[in-house]
Amino acid sequence: MPLPLLAALIFAFGCFNGLRTLTPAAALCWGAHLGWFSFAHTPFAFLDHPASLIIFSLLAIGEWIGDKLPNTPSRVTTFPLISRAVFGGACGAALATLAGAGLFVGLVMGAVGAIVGSYAGFLLRRAMTRRGGLPDLPVALVEDLIAIGGSFFVASRF
Repeated sequence: MPLPLLAALIFAFGCFNGLRTLTPAAALCWGAHLGWFSFAHTPFAFLDHPASLIIFSLLAIGEWIGDKLPNTPSRVTTFPLISRAVFGGACGAALATLAGAGLFVGLVMGAVGAIVGSYAGFLLRRAMTRRGGLPDLPVALVEDLIAIGGSFFVASRF
């Protein structure tokens, strides 16, 4: 895969981490489970394990539910933003490993994508609900679908 395409796909995957922290990790586990790719003999071999599939899937579902609660902190506050950048970098490194590229490209592009996705998602959701007058729940559900669909689309390219 050409490096610019790889970097763009990893950046996009990171953006989906910015929308939902755990959805891309769950998508990687599902991709391995469905036989799209294998992490065997890589530092990410644990993602091939059925326990990882269950754990990351349940955590992603929990995040989708928790995102709708009124007391959930903003994704652009310190801890959620750092978490998204860390997961974005880790998922990016996993994708770079699948492509036979260096981990550094994956780490950087995934983390940067996660930060960009966090702010873009925050600003778009706020604009649609506050300025656009849309109810928060449907906007959040569409955001879930974008994170899920986008994560699976990018994962399926590897």
